[in-house]
Amino acid sequence: MRFIIITGMPGAGKSEVARILRKEFNISTIVMGDVIRAEVRSRGLDPTPQNTRKIMLELRELDGLGAIAKKCLPQIKSLETNLVVIEGCRSLAEVDVFRAYPADVTIVCVHSSPSTRFMRLQERGRKDAPPDFETFRERDLREISVGLGGVIALSDVMIVNETSLETLQDEVRSVARRLVQFEH
Repeated sequence: MRFIIITGMPGAGKSEVARILRKEFNISTIVMGDVIRAEVRSRGLDPTPQNTRKIMLELRELDGLGAIAKKCLPQIKSLETNLVVIEGCRSLAEVDVFRAYPADVTIVCVHSSPSTRFMRLQERGRKDAPPDFETFRERDLREISVGLGGVIALSDVMIVNETSLETLQDEVRSVARRLVQFEH
């Protein structure tokens, strides 16, 4: 079994990278944030940023720092494939859960500067977009405090996403061809 873990700060382009791998390379994808949102909904709550953060922290308190990754395993087991993209890994404890599956793990970090990410989050127009740069910075610091910085620092591949969507797509295709070729 082989996992390609996509990590990066909010607004860096993780979802776009995962979308390209899913659509163009037909690689099954698990979105860790979807697992949390499903848990929030199962408790009868709206998946607001406050509720998802609260439930994520509660799950980690109850089942350890790898709790969200553990909740992904049943979905992974149900897939009939040897190659899976996991989007949104936020801690080394989660990486350890995936490595123990057992699986060969490649961590791909999508990186963009804070100013670029803030602009993208504003342009998305989603209700969870930070209203100002200070709120955005506080969110970044929270993400780093739960362990995201460690995953980024220990990534195997770094994709810098500072220019156009077309440039990102080309870079992802290049990386994917190397990773998928490694798979065979």
